[in-house]
Amino acid sequence: MIYEGKAITVKLLEDGIAELNFDLQGESVNKFNRETLEDLKASVEALKGNSDVKGLLVTSGKDCFIVGADITEFGDNFKQDEEVIIEWILEANKIFNAVEDLPFPSITAINGIALGGGFEMCLSTDYRIMSEKAKVGLPEVKLGIYPGFGGTVRLPRVIGADNAIEWICMGAENRADKALKFGAVDAVVKAEALQEQAIAMLKEAIAGELNWEAKREEKTSKLKLNPMEQMMVFETAKGFVAGQTKGQYPAPIEAIKTMQKAANFGRDKALEVEAKGFAKLAKTTESQALIGLFNNDQLLKKKAKEFDKIAKPTKKAAVLGAGIMGGGIAFQSALKGTPILMKDIAEAGIELGLNEANKLLAKRVERKKMKPAQMGEALNRIRPTLSYAEFGDVDVVVEAVVENPKVKKIVLAEVEDVVREDAVVASNTSTISIDLLAEDLKRPENFLGMHFFNPVHMMPLVEVIRGSKTSEEAVATTVAYAKQMGKTPIVVNDCPGFLVNRVLFPYFGGFAALMRDGADFRQVDKVMEKFGFPMGPAYLMDVVGIDTGKHANDVMAEGFPERMKADFKSAMEVLYENEYYGQKNKKGFYKYEEDKKGKPKKVFDESVLELLKPVCADQKDFDADDIIARCMIPMCIETVRCLEEGIVDTAAEADMGLIFGIGFPPFRGGALRYIDTIGLDKFVELADKYKDLGPLYHVTDKMRDMAAKGEKYHG
Repeated sequence: MIYEGKAITVKLLEDGIAELNFDLQGESVNKFNRETLEDLKASVEALKGNSDVKGLLVTSGKDCFIVGADITEFGDNFKQDEEVIIEWILEANKIFNAVEDLPFPSITAINGIALGGGFEMCLSTDYRIMSEKAKVGLPEVKLGIYPGFGGTVRLPRVIGADNAIEWICMGAENRADKALKFGAVDAVVKAEALQEQAIAMLKEAIAGELNWEAKREEKTSKLKLNPMEQMMVFETAKGFVAGQTKGQYPAPIEAIKTMQKAANFGRDKALEVEAKGFAKLAKTTESQALIGLFNNDQLLKKKAKEFDKIAKPTKKAAVLGAGIMGGGIAFQSALKGTPILMKDIAEAGIELGLNEANKLLAKRVERKKMKPAQMGEALNRIRPTLSYAEFGDVDVVVEAVVENPKVKKIVLAEVEDVVREDAVVASNTSTISIDLLAEDLKRPENFLGMHFFNPVHMMPLVEVIRGSKTSEEAVATTVAYAKQMGKTPIVVNDCPGFLVNRVLFPYFGGFAALMRDGADFRQVDKVMEKFGFPMGPAYLMDVVGIDTGKHANDVMAEGFPERMKADFKSAMEVLYENEYYGQKNKKGFYKYEEDKKGKPKKVFDESVLELLKPVCADQKDFDADDIIARCMIPMCIETVRCLEEGIVDTAAEADMGLIFGIGFPPFRGGALRYIDTIGLDKFVELADKYKDLGPLYHVTDKMRDMAAKGEKYHG
């Protein structure tokens, strides 16, 4: 044994070949933490001092290669000053440089996922050979940073600057065929032949049949582009990426600038440029928010795993109500492999649900995300029915009928009589209290909410709503089924609107008051879209449906009259009374026409302003900061109330609910992270400026107390 550590071992194989094997003890995956970096440094020192070694093979002892850097550990380093971060990055890069500078050829056998620092490790060796099942990539931009272990330096020199810009700015995981096509790896082989073929290639390099020194020279030299080519590649890319990110995500643009600055330098000087840019990004609020989201996501997965311990398996599901929503739920369940009954009271409903599922599956075939045979298999997992005859062996039933408590209660009582006593029954209600719906049920312990968001196939979130009598087993089973469907479940407690809608409607309340005071809804939409929302409040109401919004608003006003019952007639109410329902009937705040692809396109209609005149003051321009404050303060305070009242367990879950449920800007990290970024003391001060607008703008006593103590919601 040449070296033995807790993350890496190095042993001598045949013909002077040393195998450096990553196998981090006590972990299911390999990752770059301090221990791994220290082991890599020590193992390279041992290799340099061993005269028997003629070539290096780098392998992994786990199913993946290396998933990347341990962001939970390295994220702590980002709290340091920029100079300290730069020093840390350059020290780490000395280790990767030492691998690259070994006095003999090297090759990495990529057996599984190699991302971020894992792929940067691969790039530090002379050759890379990849299993056909593996994936490689540099996804750091998704954390608001860019590659910091030499990725912006080595990748452009290996696959070309234009390709490297795409890989780094998109942050995608790339399959073996694409990696080979772009030249990121030198060969792709079957998994079982990986080590044998890697050794064979390494032997050729040792024998001088492959010019490994030339490969290395290319990686450590200047980029082979003349000044005109550099300008064309980098400036064009900057313009395109700026258009895509709308200035809200600095990391992709900074990555391009870094590659451009470093193009005329050799490796060591280029790495200094990379380190400076990396440190700058590590200190941005966007990076802190996106890393926070990554950590929040890990928490959600951890909590979901805990539920797995008591969850019952869902081998067969059912959905009641075969409309667009029911069809979407049936599609999602069938797509992910769980057979599902789709029941309705009429053939027309069944047809609508099947058409929805068929349309969604056909789109996947069209986009080559699935084969026609797989589409057929998925459709066969959906069993349409007009009766309860086949419900005897169903594990989970999702009720998705009209949002009316009387109708829901009738349907829930019916289904409770035909399913097994241990079957879980869930209501896909968006606002109605679970305890209210459970009042007449015989087995309320098996009943809860399972709130899907529309469109089901696109929205990642499912709110699992625990009623006061819901058992932990029912919650766990529903969480497991949501995961089975490919969704992110968040468990919340019962109240009107639960988490997402309860928080959304104060935002709409702020918007309604802006309209009352003379704001142009087009200006409000533009400001909030620039703030980072995928659509402004007026456009969002149109997409949700103004009739749906009116109903939900009434529920929220009844549930929280002191804050959410308006003392004025809103623009939404006027539109509703005049049957302006939004996209669904092509007229709302905007009117809707079909574009060339047959999709609804919003167009401004002057007549809507006339319609709204009786409830709106004369139009005037509002300052953008004023619009943001008036919309965001109510949303943020209501999120805090949900946390304080125990509707949601943690700040992490509250923020993830808003990001996955309403498209809260990810680079802002969620409502509570947004408050932390502003500073709770400053947020309270800001809210107090607007307190005359009413209770939606009144902070809680606990918020004031936390502000005085300098506390945060996240850490």
